[in-house]
Parts: sequence; C-alpha cells; structure tokens
Amino acid sequence: MGEDGASIPDEEWERFLREAEAGAQGAPEEPSARARMVARRLREEPGRPEGWRTHQPARRRRGKGWYAVGLLVAVGLLVVALNPGRAVGWFGGGGGGGESAPLAAESQRPDQPPATEAAARLPTVEQPFRGSPAARWGDGTAGIGLPAARATGWMSEEQVAQALDRTRDFLAASSLDPGVLRGERPRKAIALINPHQQDVQDYLATAFRAPSRENDPRLLFSRFEKSKVRLVGNVVKTRGRITYREGKRGAVEVTTDVTYVYPVVRAAGKSDEVARTIARREVVMSWDDPAKVVIEPGTFSLVSYKVDTTNGGCDAFTGYFTPEFNAERAATGSGDGPEVDPYDRSKSMDSRMREAGEAGCGTATRS
Repeated sequence: MGEDGASIPDEEWERFLREAEAGAQGAPEEPSARARMVARRLREEPGRPEGWRTHQPARRRRGKGWYAVGLLVAVGLLVVALNPGRAVGWFGGGGGGGESAPLAAESQRPDQPPATEAAARLPTVEQPFRGSPAARWGDGTAGIGLPAARATGWMSEEQVAQALDRTRDFLAASSLDPGVLRGERPRKAIALINPHQQDVQDYLATAFRAPSRENDPRLLFSRFEKSKVRLVGNVVKTRGRITYREGKRGAVEVTTDVTYVYPVVRAAGKSDEVARTIARREVVMSWDDPAKVVIEPGTFSLVSYKVDTTNGGCDAFTGYFTPEFNAERAATGSGDGPEVDPYDRSKSMDSRMREAGEAGCGTATRS
C-alpha cells in the first residue's frame, strides 16, 4: 500500500475473510468473468458491441482466445505510428520543468482533452515529460485518484478501504514496478488475482512463455525489453481514478481507469533521444464474498479489461512494449487508422474503441 493510503493490518483482513469463508462450506464456484460482464453489459448498454482488438486491421476479433475460456477481454492496443512532423509543437500542459502547478487528483472523467500549446517543446533526458500534459500529472500512484471508502455489498467501510488499497497495489505491481518494467515476471501483481479463476490462470501460464495475440502479457502488464530500451529516470507519470460499486452477489466491483506515460531511450550506446510510450488501461475487478464465491482471501476476480497503447508496437506480439524512435518512424510512416490524442481522457474507453472501429494503427497527434 502507498504511504498516503489508510489500511487495516493484513492479519485482520485475512482473519475476517477466513471467518466468512469458514461459514460457507460448499460455496458455489464463481461463474466465468465473461458471464458476469455480459450480464452487466446487457443490463446497462444493450447496444454495445463485443470486445475487439483495434491492432488487427480490417476485422474484429470474435469467438476465440478469451471468449473460448470465458473471460471477456476488451483489448485496445491502439498502437499509433507517431508523425513527428505534425506532433512537434502540439504538446499540452506544463513544460516538464516545473513551471506549471501539478494537477489535482482526477475525481471524475474530464469534459475535454488537455490544452495544447504552440511552442515546440521536445523531451530531453533531463526533462523527459517536457511538452506533454503528463508534466503536470502525478508521479506513480500519486496520480491515481482514490475515493473515500463506504460500506458496500458484503464489506464494511474498513474492508472496502483495504480492497481499494490492494487495488492500487495491483496497479503499482503491474504497471509501475521497476523490475516488471524491465521485463521481469509480475509476481506481486499475479499473487493478487484469484487463483481459482481458471481462465485467467490459463492465460497467465501462457502469456509469458509464448506471447501471442490472444495471450499477450501487455494486456495487463507494462513491460519493456531491457536489451532494447531503458526507462529515463525513475518516474512514471499517471493520471486516472478508481471507482467502485456493489456488484453481483454483493461483491465490491472496482473499476480502474489510468493512463501511464513511460519515457524511454535506446539501451545501446549513449542515446539521448527520448520516446514516450503511453498506455491507458481500464481494469474491472470483483472483490468477492468468500461465502458465495470460491476465492482466496486478499485476492480479486478479473471481470474485464481494456488497453489502449500509443507507441508500444503495432501488431508486435513479443510480450513487450516496442517503442519507435525517429529512424523507425521515418521507415514505417504514419498509421492507416484515425488520429488519436493519447492524453484525451474525456472519452470512455468503450467510446474510444468504437470510434477507432476496425482500423489498424492510428496516428498520434502528440506524444
């Protein structure tokens, strides 16, 4: 848990859950995560399309991978080919040198994208977020808004506070941990996922050994190949929020919607050209009642997730983000999809993916 979050001791949390579980011998096994999410979608938005992958040009993904094992995976990986000639000078927010005040934590979805500025302000090793709205964002978990806890579903106020803290722990362990960013296995993050959710466990068993379109670790975890790139400094900028509500069977359903900005340089030599990879993830998780669901204390069940990535690799399923630098961009050119502002958080992830449609790689208006 972060320094700024309140929590109860782990022993109390686990004792509470063990007692609840002990009173529920023969508890039914949790329905698949897909079943939960489909029911919610039918209830809330009957006309919403199925999940799809915008990084597969000209067709939607249906009926394979996660669908076969029961977990709805709404994957964006909207990997955009940056066009430096158009992006230079379109950056918004502060200058990355501290001349603008940090933004307050995000408590609700903004109603418009961050402002842009006319002056060209390219990133440097000393100021890797210069010329980007992320210059005013929070560092690490400080940029993720955490709501006040209240008794919800099967949990008391204290248990909800603990679940929110552990949710943020998962975000840190999956998308901010230095070792994971260097390509290590995200063991701490995986330990927080319900080991009895078999479809997810099958994915985890395959994704790091043989990454593919259907089994791509980047869907949940941020990883770079350390032999090719290295992060600049020790700060990842973030902006987003965590919300929650009562879910099925009295569970506490938590939704996280966070944008992460990773500045990198080439690993070889003394390169000082800074590129940025930007990933926005929406992860929905269910903190289930052990009296009603087979689950280990202190873990959550995955409901769904979506990821939308800029400069992370287009149709490259290596298991790592593969950012492009100027030479690669000149060779590959712009994407064939729509223009995308990776810092625009005013649209939901569903809206963003629907707008992208079946396009392949889009073009970022800024990095």
